[in-house]
Amino acid sequence: MTDDIKKLKAAFRQEHTPAPRKSAKKRAITQAMAAFDEKNSAQAQGTGLGTRLMDTATAVFETIIGRRSMRLTPALAGGASLSVLVIAAMSASYLQTGNWNNPFSTGQAPAPQILKDTAVDSAARTIEKIERAAAKLKTDSETKISAAPPPLAELRSEVRPAAPAAGAVRSLEAPMRNLAPAQKMIARGRAIPTDRPAPGYYQDQGRDRFESVTPNPVKVTGEDPVSTFSIDVDTASYSFMRSSLNRNVLPPKDAVRVEELINYFPYDYAKPAGKSVPFKASVSVFPSPWNADRKLMHIGIAGFDLKADEKPQSNLVFLLDTSGSMSAPNKLPLVINSMKLLLETLRPDDTVAIVTYAGNAGTLLEPTQVKDKTKILRALNKLRSGGSTAGAEGIRQAYELARQNFKSQGVNRVILATDGDFNVGITDRNELKSFVERQRKSGVFLSVLGFGRGNYNDALMQTLAQNGNGNAAYIDTLNEARKVLVEEASSTLFPIAKDVKLQVEFNPLKVAEYRLIGYETRMLRREDFNNDKVDAGDIGAGHRVTAIYEITPVGAKSPSLDTLRYGTSATKPTATKPDEYGFLKIRYKLPKENTSKLITMPIGSGADFASVKSAPVEARFATAVAAFGQILKGGRYTGAFGYDDVIALAQSARGTDEFGYRAEFINLVRLAKSAPALDVLKRRR
Repeated sequence: MTDDIKKLKAAFRQEHTPAPRKSAKKRAITQAMAAFDEKNSAQAQGTGLGTRLMDTATAVFETIIGRRSMRLTPALAGGASLSVLVIAAMSASYLQTGNWNNPFSTGQAPAPQILKDTAVDSAARTIEKIERAAAKLKTDSETKISAAPPPLAELRSEVRPAAPAAGAVRSLEAPMRNLAPAQKMIARGRAIPTDRPAPGYYQDQGRDRFESVTPNPVKVTGEDPVSTFSIDVDTASYSFMRSSLNRNVLPPKDAVRVEELINYFPYDYAKPAGKSVPFKASVSVFPSPWNADRKLMHIGIAGFDLKADEKPQSNLVFLLDTSGSMSAPNKLPLVINSMKLLLETLRPDDTVAIVTYAGNAGTLLEPTQVKDKTKILRALNKLRSGGSTAGAEGIRQAYELARQNFKSQGVNRVILATDGDFNVGITDRNELKSFVERQRKSGVFLSVLGFGRGNYNDALMQTLAQNGNGNAAYIDTLNEARKVLVEEASSTLFPIAKDVKLQVEFNPLKVAEYRLIGYETRMLRREDFNNDKVDAGDIGAGHRVTAIYEITPVGAKSPSLDTLRYGTSATKPTATKPDEYGFLKIRYKLPKENTSKLITMPIGSGADFASVKSAPVEARFATAVAAFGQILKGGRYTGAFGYDDVIALAQSARGTDEFGYRAEFINLVRLAKSAPALDVLKRRR
């Protein structure tokens, strides 16, 4: 039999193979079935083995050949398909009759009698061979699902084989029990449905939600000399921007918050002498690189850092989204690994609890000391995704668990890890904001870690973090998780001040106009600065914060705004400090206090630098990032300053760059030069 097969293969190699047309496939199957029926017309109807085998062969090859398009050349695809089909048909004929009937042999062997049990076993083996051949054909040709051909019912309407006997069918069912569902469908002559999506993780696209904001306007100093805003140390926008560019698409404009891009980087600002005054500000003023008539006022603030033995105990509750939308590799699996990284930074006597939520919320792990790390890891490894998203109920239970284990002299914090897709229970953002605002009074803070793309609700997570006395980060890679939760663990977990507000009063004798770059979602009214009831940003141990103003000096050739016909108070300034650009004030509360403290400093001519090149390295790099962020948002104020200018400025100010963040930024700017504005629509698998 082996020699005959070799001869058959050799003959097929010599023949020209026709193109695999649908009509040809149908005719081949029909003719093979008809020839088989003709050969076995004298057989008793009791066994029906030949019919069953041909049904199986037809189903296999209709599924493999008819329902999938070959990537091989037409000749090879048609030849391979037809060869395997004929071999399968001839093998079935041989099993039924005992006669190989090879047209290439010199003679025919007598047809021996085959016992029913032997035939059944041989038939089962033949089914296995057909399925292996089909699987190999699928792999070799790299097939993909295409439009379905006429169903088996159409072909069977033309050629109707005899129905198999019940005994033979039962005999064939036994070897099929261990087959996979798809294999069973093939073996039973059923077509595999093609409208059902292949199993895989949840994927969405184009449903990311961001708060729509308008860049801060230019203001006339004489009309509105005071600028007030809340400090922001979030970095989520930078990570999302990086994730977009690494996917070769520009981020949505609303996804870009310039202050978060600037504050993503560690800066070497002068540090405070002690924790009695936890901040120190550094100010520099230098020409704007994108407008010769403007200057930039760079304000850098460094927070006091805690020593290892000064860090208080931590009472942490991991609030983890395990809903169906978290099934992607960059969601729940990354969440689990991120929490494991954070676990390594905690002290043995710190406690960790885990609350999960999907369709419902529940406590997966009661407060457990970190020294029992095995128990915590075991709980994390149990996590699976599925169901809807009862996020509000999860938040409620997490706060309740944190209060039950409250440490009056320690840090009490809920860490929410989610894509923000809340769809069960309370889903209104304002209602959730109100709930979180009330909860922060208990002393439990809320930090938010965002994961995933396609259905990422940034707007909700910013609201939760800003009103929960916490910070927001976006985790797109394990390296980012390491940066946020390991390298910057102190600034993430241990606050040194809360409700931090910054106010600058500009001198109309020196500054005609000003514009704050970024911080649009953090702006406060002037009277909010002295009101301790007004919530503001929080700063962790060792954090650095940067703010940049673009100012128009008095006497500039082309101010942004025309002078008013009837004049303003700016025409008769009353300032008594003509050499000062302005006056800086920082208001803050210590973590356990409710009464604010004040830090002040004048911004005098001593902060002046004659050129961009002479400005401090940290100020120049922050300026490059600020320019890039503004360009991504449309470049309303940056003029002809482009990506190449950003790269040149950033390269001149890379500094030490211990972790390579600045080098990465320069590469991202290069990617932005050629990235399209809209992502390519991806088919669902």
